[in-house]
Amino acid sequence: RQAVANLNAVMQEPRTDIVRDCAIKRYELCYELSWKSIQELLKSEGLEICKSPKRCFKEAFQQGWIEDEEGFAEMVDKHNLTAHTYDKELAEGVYQKINDYLQLFESLLKNMS
Repeated sequence: RQAVANLNAVMQEPRTDIVRDCAIKRYELCYELSWKSIQELLKSEGLEICKSPKRCFKEAFQQGWIEDEEGFAEMVDKHNLTAHTYDKELAEGVYQKINDYLQLFESLLKNMS
């Protein structure tokens, strides 16, 4: 919850290169915590544990914890690009999507509670 709140807070700041980079790092943290939280919840419910973010988000959709499966699939693809390379244009594209991703994280949190 705190990671999502922190991401939301940075997205309220006026856009600068530093704010953009901070937002991307906070988004990456939310992404990692999201799929790992799904793993833990599946485990606690005695269900098969997923081993990758894409599979975890798909399983969360099947469990009703995620409403927008396509949004999470797009997020996985964007994350894979940012995790392996840094490009200013790519960073700008990810930053432009963070508010959409923030809504996905908030919805996931609500549905997993």
